[in-house]
Amino acid sequence: MLAQSEGNYAEALQNYYEATRLEKDPYDRSFILYNIGLIHTSNGEHTKALEYYFRALERNPFLPQAFNNMAVICHYAILEGDLKLQKLGSIKLPNTGNKL
Repeated sequence: MLAQSEGNYAEALQNYYEATRLEKDPYDRSFILYNIGLIHTSNGEHTKALEYYFRALERNPFLPQAFNNMAVICHYAILEGDLKLQKLGSIKLPNTGNKL
């Protein structure tokens, strides 16, 4: 976790991947997978982040922070898609009051 807290995400990912290989307990693995998801989120790799949050939840369905992070990623993806459609002028979408 030191590498992650210092912003060295590449090293942190390698450490977490190694930890998933070594850790056998599903509950403990869930937190490792969750942390991998956090790094992918920080790197803007949202599809990968969603995959790791989902894998964490498969092992531990009581990780509300994983559900929250998945919801945030999906929320912003929807808003981004709406904005792109509006810019293309292909569809007039209702104003929901949400801003990026």
